Amino acid sequence: MNRTAPKTPRRTTQIFYASTLYGAATLAAALDSGCFGPADRRVLLVSTNAAVPETTTPLDRMPGFEKLRGRFDEILDWNATIEPLHPGGWTPRADDLPLLQRHLRRLWGLGSDDRTADRTADRIELVVESLQVAPALTIAQLLPDASIDVYADGLMSYGPTRNKIDPLVGERVRRLLHLDLVPGLAPLLLAEFGAVAEVVPTEAFTKVVEELSGPAATGPDGAGEPGPALLLGQYLAALSLLTPEEEGALHLKMVRGAVARGHRRLVFKPHPTAPDAWSKALVREAAALGAELTVEDRPVLAEVLYRELRPALVVGCFSTALFTASAFYGIETAKVGTRPLLARLTPYQNSNRVPVALVDSLVPDLEEPAEDAGALGGDELAGLVAAVGFAMQPRIRPDLREAAVRHLSGPLAVRTRHHFTRRRLTSLGLPGGIPVPRHPGLRRLARRALRLKRRALGGR
Repeated sequence: MNRTAPKTPRRTTQIFYASTLYGAATLAAALDSGCFGPADRRVLLVSTNAAVPETTTPLDRMPGFEKLRGRFDEILDWNATIEPLHPGGWTPRADDLPLLQRHLRRLWGLGSDDRTADRTADRIELVVESLQVAPALTIAQLLPDASIDVYADGLMSYGPTRNKIDPLVGERVRRLLHLDLVPGLAPLLLAEFGAVAEVVPTEAFTKVVEELSGPAATGPDGAGEPGPALLLGQYLAALSLLTPEEEGALHLKMVRGAVARGHRRLVFKPHPTAPDAWSKALVREAAALGAELTVEDRPVLAEVLYRELRPALVVGCFSTALFTASAFYGIETAKVGTRPLLARLTPYQNSNRVPVALVDSLVPDLEEPAEDAGALGGDELAGLVAAVGFAMQPRIRPDLREAAVRHLSGPLAVRTRHHFTRRRLTSLGLPGGIPVPRHPGLRRLARRALRLKRRALGGR
């Protein structure tokens, strides 16, 4: 008589990948608001993606992280898993995938993938940021049976997917979880795979920020001073978007603009890896203008400072924190340097283009706010983002072509013309480009001329 042993119930393991405290806070808010179902085990997988990880404080050792740790059963370190390889530079070879997949299951205790074994493989739900690139893409490839949810990396979620993703990974994506940074605007990220956009409640996120914060500022009373102007540094030189000298000049422009608006107390929040010399130059400039500038060198979220300082004004270039300030905390915001940066972004597909476009379209200018024609309305903004998204990734999102033609032929075309290059419009046959002759020979010559000019200008 054959007897079949009872099957062991499959355990559900949720793996949450994060590389920043902002990302971990977003995950905590999503968990607190019930965005994920029940699980037998919840693992936070942390990664340090800095150029030299050894010189950077890991996420799980940053100030405030202990307040988030209790939401997870275990913390795993991706850097330790693949050392001495760099998280952002390593992707496994196709021939090595089966071996590495089995190794990872054993290393992380995810059960055996041999269904004849006593214990079957865990049912894995994977939650990652920036699926288009390593290490998130690598982790997804090493867990081929896992369903995938993606949580948004700030304003970039409103732009198109930056790279063409293997359908074996992309088709597993179920949802895109995102904060409602631009109310009413739908993200383009991963929509080509049918990913459903789901908002993480604002209240849940701000409650997590409260956990990470010190005592909240009570705000000015009748005789008190208003809050300081908070200046946000992004270290754009490290992204090759500006030279160090240009970014230093941009920060000085923030100081001068804030003082010109009447602010005498300034706080500068530098990027953690930015040179100290920048901060010293800003202190000297503020003093010369009759103001006082202090440097906030704690590695805390900008949102923590909104609660602790209650700033009267937040100034930045294209930081996501400009939108959390205005949408979540009702703080006045101002932009600096978006227009020249739009002209400098190369190639046109640069994933920072939509974040810069959103700030340029919605946030008042610090130095000359009267010149702004007013923020775009919901449908107008959606049309602009669709047009820019198609121009960035016409092969990934060909479905946006009609919306792009409609926007570029409409009444806002002149006002938003600076978001597009003539060369890009011409190559895609969009309104605003140079008409290309119909004769096949002339069209070949025109295409060749465009290619030569593009090479001469560095591929833009």
